[in-house]
Amino acid sequence: MQSKVRSLTEAIASGNTEAFASFYRQWFDTMYAQARNASGRDESFCLDVVQDAMLRVIKSVPAMASDDDLRRWLRVVVQSCAYDRFREESRRTAREQRAVAVRGSNDSSAEVGAAEHTVDRIRWLERELQALNDRDVQLLLMRHRFGWTLKRIGDALGLKPGAVDGRIRRVLSKLRRRAKEQSHD
Repeated sequence: MQSKVRSLTEAIASGNTEAFASFYRQWFDTMYAQARNASGRDESFCLDVVQDAMLRVIKSVPAMASDDDLRRWLRVVVQSCAYDRFREESRRTAREQRAVAVRGSNDSSAEVGAAEHTVDRIRWLERELQALNDRDVQLLLMRHRFGWTLKRIGDALGLKPGAVDGRIRRVLSKLRRRAKEQSHD
């Protein structure tokens, strides 16, 4: 008889989206805790690490015989994704420092144009937020205005942190899509 973990991992490897959804619900919290332990960083950084790790799961999960095997493999994947994020952050910081050094002098007309663009984007965002439904606005306020963790939001709404993360990501994706559409108009 085949184990549940083997069936699940084989189904994910074969592209079964329902199997991955089940995996996500079951393992998100564990992977998030591993990201916190591996990085010692804030929630936002750890959520990015978990997202990267989930993508690796989709692309390359091997068939696993037991929960313990899967847990060990996931720990390595999450740590690897955290290290990749650290390296990426380090490279970006170095690039930004080089750009500041090269630029040297400030172009005030470019700064004025950038400020006007920022004001226009803020006004657009205010209009988009007013058009969202109350549930989505509540999630965004809890997360970004009040700075609540996914767990705290989940506790307040009776949801798991992974469900809260998914809902917030969908709202933000919708806003990003609308922003792209608006910039092409």
